[in-house]
Amino acid sequence: MKHFKINIALILHIISIVITFESLFMLFALIVSFIYKESVFTDLSHTFLITFIFGVVLNLLTKKQRQVEPSLRESFIIVTLAWVVMALVGTLPYLLTGSIPTFTNAFFESISGFTTTGSSILSDIEALPKSVLFWRAETHWIGGMGIIVLVVAIMPFLKINGIYLFYSEVSSVATEKVSTRIRKVARRLWLIYMGLTFAETIILWIGGMSLFDAICHSFATIATGGFSTKNDSLASFSPFIQYTVTFFMLLSGINFVVHVFWLRGDFKTAFKNEELRLYLKIILVAGTIITLSLFFHHQDMGFEPAFRHAFFQVISIITATGFATADYLQWPLQSIGIIAILMLIGASSGSTGGGVKVIRHLVVFRHIRTLYKEYFASNTVVRVVHYNKNVVRPELINRVFTFVLFYYLILIIGTMIMMLWTNDLKTSFGAVATSMAGIGPGFGTVGPVSNFLHLPDGAKYFLTALMVIGRLEIYSVLVLFTPSFWLD
Repeated sequence: MKHFKINIALILHIISIVITFESLFMLFALIVSFIYKESVFTDLSHTFLITFIFGVVLNLLTKKQRQVEPSLRESFIIVTLAWVVMALVGTLPYLLTGSIPTFTNAFFESISGFTTTGSSILSDIEALPKSVLFWRAETHWIGGMGIIVLVVAIMPFLKINGIYLFYSEVSSVATEKVSTRIRKVARRLWLIYMGLTFAETIILWIGGMSLFDAICHSFATIATGGFSTKNDSLASFSPFIQYTVTFFMLLSGINFVVHVFWLRGDFKTAFKNEELRLYLKIILVAGTIITLSLFFHHQDMGFEPAFRHAFFQVISIITATGFATADYLQWPLQSIGIIAILMLIGASSGSTGGGVKVIRHLVVFRHIRTLYKEYFASNTVVRVVHYNKNVVRPELINRVFTFVLFYYLILIIGTMIMMLWTNDLKTSFGAVATSMAGIGPGFGTVGPVSNFLHLPDGAKYFLTALMVIGRLEIYSVLVLFTPSFWLD
């Protein structure tokens, strides 16, 4: 068998577009530095010029590839490589300004931002220049939108996890070119994404946040990233601010195709979605249990603070945002257990949230229930799994089961590997689980009031790999390491 020929020039051309696009966002951080008259303005200027010139030159050198469509396998390479390149380029503002002087820590912070994980190595966030904090928040926003376009518009084209789209927005490409359809869907999603960001920014600003903090926290909320401009995350902000962020985290964890239906005014179709209903039920049940647990176990905490902290943390964890208003490791044991379960459940498919996703658990549960009924049934009726009143094809069920199996297998093996560095099961599980699910804080020494700075460099690189694998839904990364992928 022969190795398939890779169009390296085409891959580099698309990567050049990504780099140039990223440089334009660096320009916004440069503007912030100019407004606040910061000493790092010159350093950020160099960062912007280096990135912009490199991206443009690479684009010109590969301009012959502008009309070439990537093959299926080249698309897989591009999807993974783009995220790694964005993170590598994203280290420049940290390194050149001296905000994060070592490459390992800068790369960890950068890839954590772009994958919207939100894990950090920073001990004193507020000591950083505002322009660097703005860039840090921007990495979330870029990565969050990238994921939405990827999972809703691109992955169906790559034939990955077609179950994302419960009313297949992208599958109706028989009468249109795929690229045309993708652009149409992506444009619509961009509008929703920017609209939610703008709305939250205005409300937070009116609620008492500075405009700078409002923008940064909106970037992190809508992208479900969790980078805050404050050392204590959102703990010191008013209840109004916390409720506002809670609401927008809730929205960001919903399939963005549902937002499309809402935008059209088709509320009936949107609320018929079974994943949405289960997502809201899980939040309601988990939030209620933790509220009561906090209220009865903490005599000094009234019902409203218990309710607010419980639902804030439940939504923050299930959507993989990672903001915090309290240290959940100090909560009753049953509440910590629920938090751990929510880390694995994840948000809705087609959202900026991470984790296994609600829809996969729903399909797995229904298939197990079907097998159980078939096993004990006395008749020979063939039972099928339904989702949104449609039959889920057996091959799709197999894909979901395979994904869930792979996810938990990587989680277990990853925890065992991580223990080689930490020798602490809580910290190892928390670090691996939060990296794969893109949450941010974990358990043990990487909890909500701690950070990842103390981990060895090897552990940090291992976790960054898990961030990419988890963010890109496992398959699109692991397929690159299979021999059959590289053979015709």
